[in-house]
Amino acid sequence: MQVRNSLTRFGIISIVFHWLVAIAVFGLFGLGYYMVDLTYYDDWYRSAPNIHRSVGLLLLATVVFRLIWRLANTQPETLSSHQRWEVLAAHIVHGLLYLLLFVAMVSGYLISTLDGSSIDVFNWFSVPSVTGEMRFLEEIAGFVHYWVTWALVVLAGLHGLAAMKHHFIDKDRTLLRMIGRG
Repeated sequence: MQVRNSLTRFGIISIVFHWLVAIAVFGLFGLGYYMVDLTYYDDWYRSAPNIHRSVGLLLLATVVFRLIWRLANTQPETLSSHQRWEVLAAHIVHGLLYLLLFVAMVSGYLISTLDGSSIDVFNWFSVPSVTGEMRFLEEIAGFVHYWVTWALVVLAGLHGLAAMKHHFIDKDRTLLRMIGRG
């Protein structure tokens, strides 16, 4: 399999980035959804948020690298069977997915650092607060994070359903190209 994208297919780097981000987003969402009901005496009360923050920051780095890779690479041409509205919708959805990803990750970072604290990423390194102590904004960051992550997961789910529509109804190579078979 090729490393870089071509005009007809995605390379392995783009494919791995795509699926790694998808798995991380849904995994983080599930963990976040689970965490909100934890009480002080739950075993995961302290470790789940640390895992969530650590994976979230690693996801931020991955998305930045993915975006750089995307901008530095050729993008496969749209399939001739795609309707014009489908191509436009795909561009809009991809742009929204990136926007929602960044807003979710920045708001998540702010929730944890607006008290001036840094975030330890799996005890490998720490990411310091860039705001210092601004505690009054934590609730706003939490509100934004909550709703943006819901929007992100719903939109990503619709994105997946659109891929299934292309595969099973249209019988085109859209999904196959993102799994390295098209």
